[in-house]
Amino acid sequence: MLFDFEHTPLRSLWLITPKPFQDERGAFFRFFCKKEFQAIGFEKEFVQLNHSINKFKGTIRGMHYQEPPFAETKLVRCIRGKMLDVVVDIRQNSSTFLQHFTVELSAENKKMLLIPEGFAHGFQTLEDDTEILYHHTNFYTPSAERGLRYNDKLLNILWPMPLTQISERDKNFPLLSSDFKGILIEN
Repeated sequence: MLFDFEHTPLRSLWLITPKPFQDERGAFFRFFCKKEFQAIGFEKEFVQLNHSINKFKGTIRGMHYQEPPFAETKLVRCIRGKMLDVVVDIRQNSSTFLQHFTVELSAENKKMLLIPEGFAHGFQTLEDDTEILYHHTNFYTPSAERGLRYNDKLLNILWPMPLTQISERDKNFPLLSSDFKGILIEN
C-alpha cells in the first residue's frame, strides 16, 4: 500500500497519509492511485482540479457544499504552508448529522482528506502563503452552491486563530435553523 487510510469519527470521511519513497535525491509519493482508493470503496472519477492560494494566515474559506445532483467528493491536500481543515456532516439521516471533524493539513505532514458527498467543507490558514489542491468528482455548478456560516453557534467550530480574511459571501451564509434537514445523498 502506498497510503495509510484512517477512518474518522464521521462515516465515509477518510484521513489519508501517503507513504513517501525517499533517497539522496529527495522524496516521491503518490497523490492518488485509483487501484488503492478502490480498496476503501472509492470508485468515482475526478473531473476537476482546483488550486487555492491564500496570502494571509487566519484566512477562512467555507463552509461550502453543492446540492445534489451536483454534490461532489473532494480530495484535499495542503501543498504549501499549513491549515486547519474542517468538514461538517450534512447528510440527512446520518448518525453524525451536523457533527464536524477537524485536522491539520500541511505541506510537511502531507496528510489528505477524502471528503464524501454530503459534507460541507472549509478551512483556516495557519501560515501566510498557504496553498491547497482539491480534486473534485463533479463540476462546479454555481446554482447548486450552498454554504454554512463559519461561526454558526450550532456547529461550534473552534477556529484556532482570529479571522483575518473572509469573503462577503462566506461571511453572510445563513445561520442554521431547526428546519435545516441537510441533503439527501443516494448511496
